Amino acid sequence: MTESEQTTAPPSPGLRALDRLTGTWTVTGGAPGTVTYEWMEGGYFLLQHIDLEQDGQRIRGLEVIGQLRPYGESPSEDIHSRYYDSSGNTLDYVYELDGDTLTIWFGAKGSPANFTGTFSDDDRVMDGNWEYPGGGGYPSTMTRAEG
Repeated sequence: MTESEQTTAPPSPGLRALDRLTGTWTVTGGAPGTVTYEWMEGGYFLLQHIDLEQDGQRIRGLEVIGQLRPYGESPSEDIHSRYYDSSGNTLDYVYELDGDTLTIWFGAKGSPANFTGTFSDDDRVMDGNWEYPGGGGYPSTMTRAEG
């Protein structure tokens, strides 16, 4: 089969479920600011543009969210992301949306460092908490500004 004859499976339902995040959100809690989610052309990757402040430090970054799919292989079951910030940091996460509950694990699925939040009935608010090993963490609420 030539490259031009190969077909690509459409984005998975699990990935497309994250469409609820698209738009601009105002974030309050431990890291206030704004985040904007938009689909990259093709719909295989959700981009998150981040402009937050945490502990007096401004955090600007980009997160690319999607399924891992090395060339010629099937997509991963889990939805992964890589976060890049203006200080040169890269962080990896795994996303899962189950009903109205979004879980984001730091590193690998099941990690004790994670975010769990719940969408409001009208998808205008996501209310949750970041949790870290040892009892650390902070509340985080996103309110839809537009989108």
